[in-house]
Amino acid sequence: MPPISTDVRDQPQPPEAPRRLPGPAARPCRARWGIRGRAIPRLNPGDRDILWLYLSTRVGIWLTAYCARWLFPSDPAAHDPGPLLAPFQHWDWDHFQHIAEQGYFPGQAGPWRSDWDNREAFFPGFPLVLRAVHFLVPDWALAGLTISFVSGAVAVLALARITRHHLPDAEAGRRAVLFFLVSPCAVFLAVGYTESLFLALALPAWLAAQRHNWPLAMTLTAAATAVRVSGLFLAAALAAHFLLALRSTRNLRPLPWLALPVLPLALFGWYLRTRTGDWMAWKHAQERGWFRTFHTPWEAWSNTWDNAFGHAQSTGYAFMFQAELVTMAVGVTLLVVLARKRHWPETVYVALSLCALGTSFWYVSIPRAALLWWPLWVVLAAWSLRSPRFRTAYLCTVAPLSTVFALTFLTGRWTG
Repeated sequence: MPPISTDVRDQPQPPEAPRRLPGPAARPCRARWGIRGRAIPRLNPGDRDILWLYLSTRVGIWLTAYCARWLFPSDPAAHDPGPLLAPFQHWDWDHFQHIAEQGYFPGQAGPWRSDWDNREAFFPGFPLVLRAVHFLVPDWALAGLTISFVSGAVAVLALARITRHHLPDAEAGRRAVLFFLVSPCAVFLAVGYTESLFLALALPAWLAAQRHNWPLAMTLTAAATAVRVSGLFLAAALAAHFLLALRSTRNLRPLPWLALPVLPLALFGWYLRTRTGDWMAWKHAQERGWFRTFHTPWEAWSNTWDNAFGHAQSTGYAFMFQAELVTMAVGVTLLVVLARKRHWPETVYVALSLCALGTSFWYVSIPRAALLWWPLWVVLAAWSLRSPRFRTAYLCTVAPLSTVFALTFLTGRWTG
């Protein structure tokens, strides 16, 4: 997006406007705010189209949640569908609310108790924001939805800008956002989960890095790391971006900023160490609660395949394991495409994500993690511009899956 000039010469002036004497009082206010000749970006018509698309898909998910309350109650004989926001309060949301409301170790509770919920597996960024928003929005569930709603708007605007940076076509940004918002796990952008908040920090960080604003990029990345461990993958990708940029800039002064994203993880580890005696308590909690112990990639694939097709699980669980396998295959394909195009920073980001997700006992939460693979949406937008039929095929295939996955979560049947 071209910068909007703030120079008074570019603005309409009234007739016979008095000339101001030179001096500190006559300097434009942009110097005081550090804008340096560039105004804060405003929404252009393309941005407003993106936000309209975002709002329209939110309405669709809210309608789906309303129908789910009435059509799929926990008791088939119920005459009351239950609380309005009940469909959004499942699974990980309980952990986030408990952390925000009670802290990580309320009373004498902790991993030394057999009934412990392993809440220290979740990073503190989202619960801290949730607690802050709760002061303004008293209902916990509504506070979580508010965070995701606002964060999602920031994320889609940033995704559109990233796409337009790679693809000159004016339609590219809108298509990338469309494919993103109707993807199978898009429901998690509308519930009290971490995906929207993470992307609202990570994607602007990527934009800042493209402009070589490394202090801003790494500060946003550090904030993203406080939300999800995926922030470290982003930090590694930005480090690769920095090294590639050195060939033209020859500027090593921003180098210390690259270490900033490690700080939130170090502080969280230190906090857990003071309470549990274990620097890596968050990782060990994931191992206890979600079987995220290290296994080779072929072992993880085999275990997931057995649970998807070996009749070891009930059909609902087996279906979710099938989705894990398909998404892993999509991720590997994306990795190959990025490497062939020599998009090395993006390749690093996706590769680290796949390594982390593909080396546990079995695959867990890979469909959700695919939302964070923003290069995927750029690639799909590029394909749709080259092949007009691709967009139709994608929407006709993915839109029904998006509805199915939304109903799966909203009715409490989600397992990934």
